Amino acid sequence: MDYKEHIAGKMHIDGMSEEDILSLIATPPTSEMGDYALPCFKLAKIMRRSPAIIAQELASSYETDDVICSAEAMNGYVNFRVNKKDLTKATLSEILSKGEGYGADTVGEGKTICIDYSSVNIAKPFHIGHLSTTVIGSALYKIYKFLGYNVVGINHLGDYGTQFGKLICAYKHWGNEDLLENGGIHAINDLYVRFNTEAEDNEEMQKEAREYFRLIENHDPEAERLFNRFKDITLEYVKKIYARLNVTFDSYNGERFYTDKMQPVIDELQEKGLLIESNGAKIVDLEPYGMPPCLILRSDGASLYATRDLAAAMYRKATYDFDKCLYVVAYQQNLHFRQIFKVIELMGRPWYKDLVHVAFGMVSLEDGAMSTRKGRVVWLEDVIDKCIQKAYDVINEKNPSLENKDQVAETVGLGAVIFGALYNSRIKDITFSYDKVLSFEGETSVYVQYTCARANSVLSKAAESGLYPSVPEGYEPNVSEFDVIKGLAQLPQVIKDAAEKYEPSYVARFAVDLSQKFNKFYIDCKILTAEGDTRLFRLALCRAALITLKNSMTLLGIGVPDRM
Repeated sequence: MDYKEHIAGKMHIDGMSEEDILSLIATPPTSEMGDYALPCFKLAKIMRRSPAIIAQELASSYETDDVICSAEAMNGYVNFRVNKKDLTKATLSEILSKGEGYGADTVGEGKTICIDYSSVNIAKPFHIGHLSTTVIGSALYKIYKFLGYNVVGINHLGDYGTQFGKLICAYKHWGNEDLLENGGIHAINDLYVRFNTEAEDNEEMQKEAREYFRLIENHDPEAERLFNRFKDITLEYVKKIYARLNVTFDSYNGERFYTDKMQPVIDELQEKGLLIESNGAKIVDLEPYGMPPCLILRSDGASLYATRDLAAAMYRKATYDFDKCLYVVAYQQNLHFRQIFKVIELMGRPWYKDLVHVAFGMVSLEDGAMSTRKGRVVWLEDVIDKCIQKAYDVINEKNPSLENKDQVAETVGLGAVIFGALYNSRIKDITFSYDKVLSFEGETSVYVQYTCARANSVLSKAAESGLYPSVPEGYEPNVSEFDVIKGLAQLPQVIKDAAEKYEPSYVARFAVDLSQKFNKFYIDCKILTAEGDTRLFRLALCRAALITLKNSMTLLGIGVPDRM
């Protein structure tokens, strides 16, 4: 049951809809203040009375029932308390019966969502700047799947542009097949960096690079062979990293895929009078909408990102008939996507409103910025390996006899990398700190994983003694127990909120918050040494917490070891 909806549905306030009331209902910071609260300060203007008087009136007129057992006024708030016994039984019974399916829903049944994320560049290694788009997109993919949507994960590869002409030029000057075979993606990147260094003031080499790009566009066999060789090496490399991060895609159609699909878009823009000439280039004038022009064709006739993104949007709608298409791309591209969406609107496509730019902030390490062109880059694989090694060192120190230390360190290290990019609101810039993400305390995946290991340990010891969780009839939880219950009950709504706001951080923060509640319960309450129904109930609470935390972490792409 959605308790907030239940409360809002029974309240009547002049001038406010049920949705308006619902939007005001919040969860108090402490259980002493109730389970839900309606602040009355915003109502003062509407009702022309003080918040305290309004709270008194609303509390006295609210009819309690089997769901909400009390409504009390306090300091301008109406504080509601739910029926503890009913909520406890309903929540635990649902979690224990549904298991891995707890929190899932069919709300997305029959609807398709396309998600464009990660979108790596061919011939460039995966650096830490790709972390956010990859793990945010992957988490949204898993969240929408869990809610019943048909989800299409798209890796819009950066496989088009003059940089490939530069790369072939560099390969012809300094490379060979042995270099590619033995050096892989990093050898390709070294060639690219070397070209940019040596050709900076060398117009002849720049000209040569442009010619090689022209040969790629004209499907010259040798240029095509080298381009495809670079692409194969890149995909082989990134797919290994995706596998480690538990990231999947349904399509690897990149920019080049759309080269033969751009002309119909250009023709339509021309026919509808949207395409105008400006200094030899072709643009769509967006000045009336407060934006600079959207450049469609350069003066030499070459296409741009916008041209290919327009073609991609048309293709995706025709192919998948999506209900929404999300673009998980850094906030620096805000203007670009505003322009693209506006052009599609001007073309008369009503589904322009279903296109969403899911913007996020930048990731950097504590020692500063990066530049692929100048070779100043931090590779994501190195960050992952360093986190795993640090996790192994901590495990070796704290629990040297632990079985499968390598496997546990892998799970903990990878989880730290993913969670570090997902815990904060996606729009915030992140400074990645190894020590912070691997801390056993605070807002980290390690803290959540350790909580799961703690719950699992209790359940394993109980099972050895022949004790198994159950939900005793009519059990009334104490304060610590009920705080966990309330936390557990929130997961289904948290998942829906994360999907609605495109915010995996909601799930990450929920996992930390529930872990804190569970650990307080663990310290406050005896479990294995409790007696009778109390012991069985507390074991059920451990099982429910473990299931709920595991489900949360799974949606983020993070594993949970049984022991740490």
